[in-house]
Parts: sequence; C-alpha cells; structure tokens
Amino acid sequence: MFNRLSTACTAQALRTRMRRALVACAGALALAGCAQPWQGYQTGADQSTVIARLGPPREVYDLPNGGKRLMWPTQPMGEYTTAADIDANGKIVSVRQVLQPNEFYRAEIGKWTRSDVLVNFGRPEETSYFPLMKREVWTYRYYEDNVWYMLYSFYFDDQGILRLTQKTPDPLHDPDRRSFF
Repeated sequence: MFNRLSTACTAQALRTRMRRALVACAGALALAGCAQPWQGYQTGADQSTVIARLGPPREVYDLPNGGKRLMWPTQPMGEYTTAADIDANGKIVSVRQVLQPNEFYRAEIGKWTRSDVLVNFGRPEETSYFPLMKREVWTYRYYEDNVWYMLYSFYFDDQGILRLTQKTPDPLHDPDRRSFF
C-alpha cells in the first residue's frame, strides 16, 4: 500500500511540475511577442511619435548631419538603451537598441574618441581610471543574444582616443559572486 501511495504522490508531483513548466513556457512566449521600446516606428514619421511613447529623452546629442540622437538609457542597472536618430527636419531616421554587439563592434580603435562613444552609446554605467595602464575605462551593461548578461568596456588613452575594447561577463548576474556585492 505504501508503494502505491508513494507512486501516486510522485505522479501527482510530476504532473504539477509539468503544468508549471508549461505555464512558464507560455509566459515566456507571450513576453517574446511583445514589442520592445525600439520597435514599431516608421522611418520619416515625426519625432513626436517616439517621444509620445517613450517620454522625454534622458540624453540628447547633436549628429554631424544636423540631426539629433535621442536616448532612453536603462543604465546603471539595466541592459538597454533605446536611441532614436532624428534628421534636421525632426523626422525619424532610425530607432534601435544600441547596447548590443553589432553596435559595439562599429567602434574603431585608434579613431573613435570619448565623444564618439558618448554619442553612440550614451553615458556609461561606470567609469574608472587605471593609472599603470594610463587608461580611462567606460563600461556599459548589456544583454547579449538574449542569453548572457555582459559588460562592454572602452579603454581611452590620456588624449581621449579609443585604444582597446573588452567584453566580460557581468558579475552582478553571477550567482556564485552575488554575495560579494
């Protein structure tokens, strides 16, 4: 009798776990279908459409063509920055998430300056200076491939020229290191 009761309890526990897993998967799929803040804008639409949806930008930068880059960062703890490029006439050129590898990899070592990084990615999550290297480092938190929480760092020399980039896992999301913070 004990074996039948034990088997029945185990089967019930398994069904409960399976139901929970199905509900979790359904929830994840529902969230995956949601539009991200940087999606759903028409090129050529008035900049007021993006401002109406996202609110006033937290950062605004002048672009060389007379336009502006409007930014909505989630730093220091978030992994996303929505950037809207607006032309000189106030029309949307593009809206995108800029804290991602294909954007970071556009940075040109030896050419880009602090100003270029600032205009392209906004204010960093953290800045530091390494005196032995004589390098100022700007670090951005981001989410790579919707899987890995990462940090991307830009190293500048004393003249403000980009000399090195580096990506590393974000220790904030490392379960083995959480007790250190």
